[in-house]
Amino acid sequence: MPASRRGSASVTLPTGQTLAFHSHTRSSEDDDLPHATKKKMADHLRKYESLFTLTPQRMRMIVEAFKESLETGLAKSEQIVPMIPTYVFGWPTGNETGDYLAVDLGGTNLRVCLVTLQGNGKFEITQSKYRLTEEQKQEDGQKLFDFCGECLKAFIDLYVDAGTIAKESRLPLGFTFSYPCSQNSIDHGELIRWTKGFGAPNTEGHDVVKMFRQSLEKHNVPAEVVALTCDTTGTLIASHYVNPKTRIACIFGTGCNAAYMERVGDIAKIKHLGIPDDAEMAINCEWGAFDSFEHENLPRTKYDQIIDESSNKPGEQAFEKLISGRYLGEILRLVICELIDEGVLFLGQNTYKVEIPYSFDTAFLSLMESDPTDELLMIIGIFSHFFALETTLAERQFFRALAKLVGRRAARLSACGIAAIVSKMGYLEEGCMVGADGSLYNKYPGFAERIHEGLHDIFGEKGRNIITYHAEDGSGIGSAIVAAMTKQRKIAGLYPNL
Repeated sequence: MPASRRGSASVTLPTGQTLAFHSHTRSSEDDDLPHATKKKMADHLRKYESLFTLTPQRMRMIVEAFKESLETGLAKSEQIVPMIPTYVFGWPTGNETGDYLAVDLGGTNLRVCLVTLQGNGKFEITQSKYRLTEEQKQEDGQKLFDFCGECLKAFIDLYVDAGTIAKESRLPLGFTFSYPCSQNSIDHGELIRWTKGFGAPNTEGHDVVKMFRQSLEKHNVPAEVVALTCDTTGTLIASHYVNPKTRIACIFGTGCNAAYMERVGDIAKIKHLGIPDDAEMAINCEWGAFDSFEHENLPRTKYDQIIDESSNKPGEQAFEKLISGRYLGEILRLVICELIDEGVLFLGQNTYKVEIPYSFDTAFLSLMESDPTDELLMIIGIFSHFFALETTLAERQFFRALAKLVGRRAARLSACGIAAIVSKMGYLEEGCMVGADGSLYNKYPGFAERIHEGLHDIFGEKGRNIITYHAEDGSGIGSAIVAAMTKQRKIAGLYPNL
């Protein structure tokens, strides 16, 4: 038996918990378990490189198709990329003031915020988070909103007792609901479809603001829902509030989306509202749906098809399923399982843990890519601790390279979406800032750099004029600013019914 090499490292779990571990590995040449050789793994890697690599020419083709989808969504209702008018009119001035509540029903948590806008682009925020269980995401929709109402009531009571919120006050509230809704006014939103793993019945096709108001009334919550926004629209407004050069906002996290400000004259489907053509309105693209159903433009592999077919919404959210944090770990896991089935990996070892769907978190890919340690110690730890599997150096090098391929494809596809908006709006010459948020953008090593590389590959040197940066908090600050803008607009009598 050869000598083992030992080491120690730590892994941050998706829950935020840090796990320390000690691990050992043997070399593949002397191992008593059969392992893939370096040459064999290199041969397999070449196959996956051809599957997951996007050429600049292919990216430019995707951008053109994407742009066409954006324009179709602005022209007609009920399109695959819905291009939802948000009834957020124009940019914030930066001088909005007052106390506002914000409630964000996100993918993992419910977040409740008290935001004090101080003018001059300044603010203070106080917040609490409440964990959503998987059961809550699937049980009756009104129950879900009742939970939101209870949490908001507890939050307000806490800060009334502390003297931060005045007794008997009824604060305006911005409700961040980051799922595609059709809106005919700022305080109305009919859920088109759940995304991000939600499936609460009796909600799709219903006005979520009305449902939330019923829950607020039921729990005697002293708050008035003024505006419904998605996190992406909120991110657009909050980022512009702090950085007026911002023209686009994107979320790259559990889901993916983009928002930007459109000239009303170019939104043909709301012509009947009689809003002046030169007015501006934020558009919530809901671009995660791009290329859904027909699958004509995106480079889907068989792994992407498996994910799609086994999802709770087959055929839908095609773009999201290639680039969002919910799916990247699963793409890599499916490749690993294929190689296990082919007798390439982990022969003689019990692989049942890694064969469980979604057991390979996208956070693991992030850790694998950031692993600079001797012989990729972090990867040893991930496989030994979470899956009870031993790896060789050749396998670890392969896993790291594969993680890079999957992550790079996601970033380059993300660049295609940004490029479609830039191209449509003519932002390339003067350049623009793109506020970006979400766990992938913020935590995945090299994600932002790969987006910029992709923009350069699409546009050439001028692509350097498009700069992404870490966005302001859209679902908290942005939602509150939207509530403030809406309140001021209605007091001024500007489009009071919208």
